[in-house]
Amino acid sequence: MSLSLRTYFVLIFSAFVIIFTAIVSFVVTKESSESVEKQISDSLTEKAYQMADQLDSFMWTRYGEIKILTQLQTLKQPNNQEEIQNLLDGLKSNFPSFSWIGFTDASGNVQAATDNILVGSDISKRPVFKEAKQQTFVGDVHEAVLLAELLPNPNGELLQFVDISSPVFDEDNEFAGVLAAHLSWAWASEVRKAVIQPLQKNEKNLDMFIISKKDNTVLLGPQDMIGQQLQLRAITQAQTGENYWSLEEWPDGNQYLTGYALANGFLNYPGLNWTILVRQPEQVAFSSVNNLRNKVITIGLISSILFGLLGWCIATIISRPLRQLAVTAEKLRNNEKVEIPVKEGIRDIKTLAISLRELIFALTKTESDLGKMEQKAQHDNLTGLPNRFALEEFLKKLDSSNDNKYAFLFLDLDQFKKVNDQFGHHHGDKLLKEIASRLKANIRNSEFLCRMGGDEFVIILDITKQSSSNEVDKIGQRIIESINQPITIEGNTLQIGCSIGVAFWPIDDNSLYQVIRYADMALYNSKAKGKNQISYYR
Repeated sequence: MSLSLRTYFVLIFSAFVIIFTAIVSFVVTKESSESVEKQISDSLTEKAYQMADQLDSFMWTRYGEIKILTQLQTLKQPNNQEEIQNLLDGLKSNFPSFSWIGFTDASGNVQAATDNILVGSDISKRPVFKEAKQQTFVGDVHEAVLLAELLPNPNGELLQFVDISSPVFDEDNEFAGVLAAHLSWAWASEVRKAVIQPLQKNEKNLDMFIISKKDNTVLLGPQDMIGQQLQLRAITQAQTGENYWSLEEWPDGNQYLTGYALANGFLNYPGLNWTILVRQPEQVAFSSVNNLRNKVITIGLISSILFGLLGWCIATIISRPLRQLAVTAEKLRNNEKVEIPVKEGIRDIKTLAISLRELIFALTKTESDLGKMEQKAQHDNLTGLPNRFALEEFLKKLDSSNDNKYAFLFLDLDQFKKVNDQFGHHHGDKLLKEIASRLKANIRNSEFLCRMGGDEFVIILDITKQSSSNEVDKIGQRIIESINQPITIEGNTLQIGCSIGVAFWPIDDNSLYQVIRYADMALYNSKAKGKNQISYYR
């Protein structure tokens, strides 16, 4: 069967354009999609880590409170039962998450307890007493046994507790009893709501789970899954201490993008090794990637049709320009940076060449737009500063420059919560923007500044060429003085302080993340010494 020149040309030309568009589309879509998918997946990992961090921080605080109380003279010499009773009631009143607090003698008999519940009872067989004779004990989530019928339960739901108990030793270092506490598990739901609800405004079908290490039981999650045992690769990986993400099938048969992290303790709190999972259906999580892929394919298909129609009009001297275009396309396929040649004198060929240029420009622009999306994902929406993810990327670059030395400044605003409580979050947001501006004004453009979240910031100073750490102290004092300056917001004059903790890498530790933790510990020293000052690790 013979074909006309035009028909033959259209078939050849259309095939060329489709292949060319497919190659460019595949390269652009593949690289861009992988980048966006990683950004989305890392975001879920960050959410899981944030939840694990908040859980450990809460438990660390309660853990410390119980240990501190065991050092009080009131318990070391338990002669005044009324004084002990007032102490326990006061603790529960100030920290409602404690459902019950009791003090036993050395035999396990309850001498005093909040609301006088179980006073006189023998709890020597309970883990909260048995496991706390030598050291502080933290027990995983469990159902109420002795307290189920004694504690108020207005909603009728099953009562669950986390145990914290610590031994009390008298002045002769003899075992005198146990200070035991049951933490209501309801606080974990409030922490989850605080983390998840703001995220669900922008992201759909986001679920969070807390998984027990003991038997992989769901401690907290969707109501219909609480108590179920989960066998997932994400849980196995998290229990090795890895914080990452996976795409896997859940028991309901659906594929979910799952970010995971391990709540393995904080400072001296040993942790219960809960696994935190944040999941989102694959189709929902990667919807933006699928839309991008479809858009690129559509552009390619439309372009192929347009160029096929254009080729139908070309019936004369076209072999040489087309060969040139074919050679150029081959170079583009091999990732060579070449420009589509425009042949003067033949209007149709010239139009074709210009259109191909515009197609490549459009596809390249799409890739550039995705790069901007990646840049946006690394910045805090409120202050415009780099965020925690940007810090991760910055630290990766520091790992390869072992000859340099850096100072890590961990900052926390004093009295910021008071501003939020008194004037509202609107004032708080404007205050954070002003603080971000003042922080940038007090460091060089080459130095790193990020907002960790809330009212916490991290500054990384290159001290390789500094004469001593005195320069770091000057910068820290300058920052504190700048933040101390009054700030006027909508007619209200506000004044806050700033506490700073400093640690040095690799002087204090070779691990960048450990140095950040040391800076955080130094920050707590600043808080403990009266706030609005700078403290150094060690």
